[in-house]
Amino acid sequence: MGHKITLGSRPKTFSRVVTVPLHEGVEGQLEVTFRYRTRTEFGKLVDDMAAAADVTPPKSDADEDVVFSLRAALEASRDRNADYLLQVLDGWGLPEPFDRPHVQQLCDELPGAALALIEAYRQACAEGRLGN
Repeated sequence: MGHKITLGSRPKTFSRVVTVPLHEGVEGQLEVTFRYRTRTEFGKLVDDMAAAADVTPPKSDADEDVVFSLRAALEASRDRNADYLLQVLDGWGLPEPFDRPHVQQLCDELPGAALALIEAYRQACAEGRLGN
């Protein structure tokens, strides 16, 4: 028999083992603790982070060409993913401390793992899915 359902009795966190892709073409398992959010709280988090990321370059009187930098674009993506993970995770099963530099390192070294964590959290909050 399943667990008794009680509305209003929300957990602070919930744990998951998330399957993440590794560079060698294999999958790894990463145990994480997510912060619990209702579906509407999750929507607000995503809206707030999207609004914060919508940065427009300052206007200039000079008609200058904008130089694209792949390195800068990838660093910005890494940092946005790290910011997101720092908002949704409460901890992880890695030997490294759960802090901004190590979350950035995960996003830089294993971008597929970061995306898998982001998707696992979205599924848990927005769809109520509990599996990987």
